[in-house]
Amino acid sequence: MSGMLRFSPALRELRIILCQRGGASSGVREFIETHYVELKQQNPQLPILIRECADVKPTLYARFSYGREMSRDLTDLPCSEVLDAVKSMDEIELVTKTASS
Repeated sequence: MSGMLRFSPALRELRIILCQRGGASSGVREFIETHYVELKQQNPQLPILIRECADVKPTLYARFSYGREMSRDLTDLPCSEVLDAVKSMDEIELVTKTASS
């Protein structure tokens, strides 16, 4: 992962749901193998939950302050686009916060 990826305090939790064997989750599995350790090292207080289930659609969930949640479908995305989706969750919160100010 190039550069630092530190999330804002408004992001309270990341959940990644994926299938252990399904082809639609292959990019998500690669993302976890490649980027999870560094992501967790840069955000030690942020819960990052990995949930493997048989025959599920790979999905990224982000929970923010005040219980607000957003999700993103990760079906058939390559590892690089999964990383972009994770980064975008924090950017979405910053844009939403700026727009409501």
